[in-house]
Formats: sequence, structure tokens, C-alpha cells
Amino acid sequence: MSSFYFYTAIVGFAVGVGVATLYDIGFAYVALLVALAGAVGLISRRNDRAISSRNLTALALLLIVCALGIIRFNFTSLEIANEAYESQVGSQVLLEGVVAREPDVRENTTNLYVRVDDELFLVRTNRYSEVSYGDLLLIEGELEKPDVFETDLGRTFNYPGYLRARGVSYTVSFADISVVAPNQGNIFIEKILAGKQKFMQSIEGILPEPQVGLSEGLLLGVKQALGDELEMVFRKTGIIHIVVLSGYNVMLVVIFITYVLAYVVPYRARVVFGIMAIVCFAILVGLSATVVRASIMASLTLIARATGRTYAVMRALMFAGVVMVLINPYLLVYDVGFQLSFLATLGLIFLAPYIEQKVWFMPTVFGMREFLTATIATQIFVMPILLYNIGEFSVVSVVVNVLVLPMVPIAMFLTFATGMIGLVSVQLATVVGFATHVSLSYILVIATFFAEVPFASFVVDAFPFWVVILSYCIMLYGLYVVQNTTANLVGTLSGWIIEEEEDLLEKIKEKSVTRADGVTEVVPRFFR
Repeated sequence: MSSFYFYTAIVGFAVGVGVATLYDIGFAYVALLVALAGAVGLISRRNDRAISSRNLTALALLLIVCALGIIRFNFTSLEIANEAYESQVGSQVLLEGVVAREPDVRENTTNLYVRVDDELFLVRTNRYSEVSYGDLLLIEGELEKPDVFETDLGRTFNYPGYLRARGVSYTVSFADISVVAPNQGNIFIEKILAGKQKFMQSIEGILPEPQVGLSEGLLLGVKQALGDELEMVFRKTGIIHIVVLSGYNVMLVVIFITYVLAYVVPYRARVVFGIMAIVCFAILVGLSATVVRASIMASLTLIARATGRTYAVMRALMFAGVVMVLINPYLLVYDVGFQLSFLATLGLIFLAPYIEQKVWFMPTVFGMREFLTATIATQIFVMPILLYNIGEFSVVSVVVNVLVLPMVPIAMFLTFATGMIGLVSVQLATVVGFATHVSLSYILVIATFFAEVPFASFVVDAFPFWVVILSYCIMLYGLYVVQNTTANLVGTLSGWIIEEEEDLLEKIKEKSVTRADGVTEVVPRFFR
């Protein structure tokens, strides 16, 4: 399939799912779309002009895939209402179910995702409840359905949609729970999470607060370990992404895994072990949308290298997004993390190479130019959706990211080394822990200093969604202009140009890279 038709199909599916999420689209409209697609397809077959015929074919494809997106969402929405529980909303219930995910410990409560038969419940209970993944619980409390509410910054938060993106339709607050039986979950996941707890205990026995909270956030994505005050500091300075495991953190782990495997297993066998390690890490840190997206793309990278195929980052991103939305259509509209992760990656693909040319004055030592480029590109691409959903924008984020990001991989590695050595010898781990403490303290000092700068961040009043659409239309037009006026971006914007992929590859041969094993890859310059 050519790039033109591939991206047309992706856009059509996303539009279908998005429209069906926001509006009630009946199957009669779906049938109309299919009929229109058939009519346009017939016209395209009778059209003699190649360009018009191709565009008409693309329109037919867009309509038919859009209809499929609507159908996919409608089938998901039909599964929501459970009459047995609907009739009990607002009353006391007694439920028995298994903890299906790692307990989410907050400052005052513990959130438990409990599966009862085929339904997933969010159960809020005492913070100090000793509950683990796989425990069979007896739950008593009031059954509720989540409501939309307004945030402190004046945004309307669709809490029901947010929970639906996580598979939850009902909640039980202030529940009384008791453990009926342990170890009722997946034994593989139980072992991974048990290992995680031992590792965290090892770190907590060596590092003090708040360094230990930051270390767990960097390496394991345990954002709650930061505490509310420090989390606010990270938000004001625009580096909260380093403790919620962005794609950057995941790729650092993947690079480390592949580097270690290079000394242990043959080249082609690394793909199997690498993907297994990626899956284990994704389970370990929680299967958030950001982690899943990065894990899919990292796995595709390993497969491409093992098979000697070209890794097209844009296609990999689109493939990862479609797979995730196909499995869970609610992610597209209701999961802000999915949206920000997707848009940030688009910023790196399309905008970063152009910005890198403009910041030639920035030194390359410690990768500072790349970090500056990546920060500006991602900030521009996520700004509209960030302001729409959250309303807070950090003025100092570019500076703080450039200063902090070079230390992140060092701090992550030292945290890993400290925790692993601590499982064997606390005395030896204390020595390594000193360096770990220094690296983490550096990040904390930088973040705290800039958070206290006057006007470090500002709040934007709520605005309608059409402003978001207009903003991205302006960005797309700007990229289109840049693409047509800057020859150096031909390779990077390959997925943007409506051309056959074979013709495209001919144009970007100068962007190819030959690896040590003799395999040639065509990659954007920024990702070499």
C-alpha cells in the first residue's frame, strides 16, 4: 500500500472513532457512508484522469474506513451498560473480585482495580490497606457511577470517559475490604510485581526522601512517590514527563537492554529477548498508553533491525496508535496521556529536524542541542491540547529540560545499579548510592530553583475545542510550507508527501545509514 493510501486509511479510522465518541452515530449513517464510498469508488473507476481517479479512490477509502471506525466504537459502547449493576447504583453492594492491577497508593487513599466476573471496578479504600495484585477481595460499599467535574483550573474533566479508557464503568468509594485469598491473579505478573516491590524496598533502604521518590518515578513511573508538593514543582517547570515514563524513558531502557543483550545472545536472537524484556518492563511500570505506544514502536525497531528492513518511524507510530485505538477506542478522545505522547512524537518527526538547523549555535556537548531541539518541537506540538485539557503552561520548561534531561539517563542507570546491588549488599550499594543521590539532587535543585522564578508558569482560561483544531491546522500548513521550501526536510517528511513509497525512497537515499553489520537503514537525520 502506498503512503498516500496508508495514511488516508489511518486518518479515516481516527475520524470515525473520534466522531462516534463525541456523538451518537446510528448504523443508518454508517450505511450511508458505505453507500457513498461505493458510489465514489465507481466514479473513480470511470475517471480517465489519473490524479483525479487517485484522489477519488482515496476519498472512497476514507469514507469506508471512517465507517469502520464508527462501527468499532459502537460495538465497544454497547458493552458498557450492565443491567445487573445499573439497578444497584447508589445503594450498598457486596462484591467479591480479584485485584486486576497493581494497587495505586495515593496520599490518603489506595485505588484498586478489581475485576468482578467480566466487570472492572475502581475501589477506593484506606491508604494503609495491605492489598496486592491477585488478591481475592470481599468488598462492601456504595456503588457509584463517575460524574463529570470541573478542575481547579476551570476545565471540565470527563471523568467517566477517563475511567472508560481504563476499562472502568463503576466505582466503590470508602469501601470496607477484606482479603479472602491471595495469589489469584496471573502468576507471571505476580512474580514481576513482587520483584518490583523488593527492588523498591532496596532503594528505599539506601536513598532518603525526596531523592528516593524521584528515583522511583524516573525508573518505575511511580509518580505518587514524589508527593503533591514536588509533583507541583515538576509541573510548573515542565518536566513532569520524566516521572510518568514518557517514550524517552522507555527508549532509554530499550537501548540499555539491547546493549546488554549484544554481549549475551546472537544478533538475530536479540529481537526475541528484547521484545520479552520490553513486555516485562511495560508490565512492571504499568500499561499506560504512553508506555504501550513506546513499547510497540521499540519492538518494531528491534524487528526491523533483525530482519534488515527499513524502520519507518512515522508508519510505526501510526501502526502503534491504530492498534491501541482498535483495542480500546476510548483512548483517542479520553486519554490525555495517549494524545500528548502521540503528538510529542509527531513533533520529533516533523518539526525537530527543522529546529535543529536553527539552533546551530547550541553546543552539542552532553546532547544539549538535541535536548533543546526535542523540547521545543514537542512543546509546540503538545501546547494546544495541553492548554485545552489542563490549562497550565510552563515558561521555563525549555531551559529546565535542557539542563535536566542529560542527567536523566545517568540517574536512571545509577538508580538501577543501586537497587540491584542493594539486593545483595547494602554496604556496597551505599557507595553507589552516593553518586545516585548527587544525580537526583541535581534534578531536584534545578526544578525547585526554576519553580520559584516569578511567572514560571501561567494559566490560560478555558477555550472551545475549535481553537485546538485551528491551531493544528495552522501547524499543518506551516509544515507544508516548510516542506516545500526546505529541501533538507525531504527525507524527514517522507510520510507527509503524497507519493509512492518507492519513488520516495529514491529521493532520500542520501539520508540512509549503513550499520556495522552491513544493513542499510533509511532514517530521519534527527534519529540517527
